[in-house]
Amino acid sequence: METPSAESLLSQTVSRLADESSYQQLFHSCRDEEALPSARVLQQIVDVCRAILFPGYYGNERINRQTIKYHIGVMVETLHKLLTKEIQAGICFSNQRRGIGPDVAVSLSEQFISHLPELRELLATDAEATYNGDPAAQNIGEVIFCYPGFRAICNYRIAHQLYLLKVPYIPRIITEQAHSETGIDIHPGAKIGHHFSIDHGTGTVIGETSVIGDYVRIFQGVSLAGAKLPPDENGNAIRGVARHPVIGNHVTIYSNSTLIGPIRVGDGATICGNVWLTHDVPAGETVHQYNAENENTII
Repeated sequence: METPSAESLLSQTVSRLADESSYQQLFHSCRDEEALPSARVLQQIVDVCRAILFPGYYGNERINRQTIKYHIGVMVETLHKLLTKEIQAGICFSNQRRGIGPDVAVSLSEQFISHLPELRELLATDAEATYNGDPAAQNIGEVIFCYPGFRAICNYRIAHQLYLLKVPYIPRIITEQAHSETGIDIHPGAKIGHHFSIDHGTGTVIGETSVIGDYVRIFQGVSLAGAKLPPDENGNAIRGVARHPVIGNHVTIYSNSTLIGPIRVGDGATICGNVWLTHDVPAGETVHQYNAENENTII
């Protein structure tokens, strides 16, 4: 049997890869002047947001009280320009462009920027909660500058605000970038209250319809997972329904615990490590692992 030449083999491979039946939904046809959202630019946008929200910790380290207004003004202009372009790219990618002009992207960018003061206030409570919950932290500055849990929360807060503005795709990219950076996966659709902290955080997952109250602290490996729903009448996955846990205020969830489905955990409850939880928890209760001698008893 004759062995095909290298040139012939490459040509055959190109033909197979270019065959329309082989790529179907794996292909995105770019139209003129309609680029995909850029992960590189979106990381730059997050960096600019961090520099605006935490001046001196990110961005220009030479900033001082006399120059802060000037620097923030420059960064806000930069953010507005970059974000407008990426929002427009997201709109085009989502096939929502029909009837939507570039002025919509400009408006959405402006609306997002107008919420930055509230985002700073919210993130300040998260930094405070992280510092108060970790004796190893020397000060709040260390939390802001060093802690992966806080970085992931920062990305989430930015992405969630864009999610609330119904910006397509961009919020998910921003939270997935934090996932890659920190190992913490928070869906931008989750609802999370103030004074939220994630200790260590690697492997933590917070699903799309999760609801988390105020003063909640979770540890590494915690999963707020969605219930597996039956398919609809056409055999497709059911979307847009609540399928993740609802966590009350002042709740602590320790490492490697998995909470599944739209269960409710009451205020002040504590979920100890390595718990697999599929039922509601009353306010103030502490849930341990099942006793190895009596699997029906929570100790």
